[in-house]
Amino acid sequence: MDKDEILDILETKHQELFTWLENQPQENWILGPEKKWSTSQHIQHLADSLQLLNKALSYPRFFLKYKFGICNRESRDYNTIVKKYQQKLLENREGIRNFNKKLNKPTLKEKKRLITKLQIQQKKLQYKTKKISEKNLDSLVIPHPIMGKMTIREIIMWTVYHTEHHTKTLQKFY
Repeated sequence: MDKDEILDILETKHQELFTWLENQPQENWILGPEKKWSTSQHIQHLADSLQLLNKALSYPRFFLKYKFGICNRESRDYNTIVKKYQQKLLENREGIRNFNKKLNKPTLKEKKRLITKLQIQQKKLQYKTKKISEKNLDSLVIPHPIMGKMTIREIIMWTVYHTEHHTKTLQKFY
């Protein structure tokens, strides 16, 4: 997937999420299925995830090379990333379950601020992606908590899927 395709799908997947959120009753913000996240927790998680990625992408390229090295393989395609992520989710259920318990539960009062934060972080990621060369998208790597080191292109494509994954979960269960 080239940079323009990534930018388009990143925008599309976030717009699907924002449209779904606009059409939900206010009370659904703090509710969720038993032993599952509330809608607010899904949005908090997505905003935090984007914020961490944007922070990593703010470091100078030489620092990323020094800290994490450079990629010694071809970037994986979108479908490969999705399959690997789904596999890692299955393999790490207990660790993910423990991580999920720690997530703060934003209130209805925080809804507008949190959705705005997600929108800002998503736009920042698009801006940063536009500024990164195709070469650096495929050569620079950063670590993902369960996927290990990924090229910047891969982690941005993963972000597309991550957003889609949470949107589909919300649409199905909330």
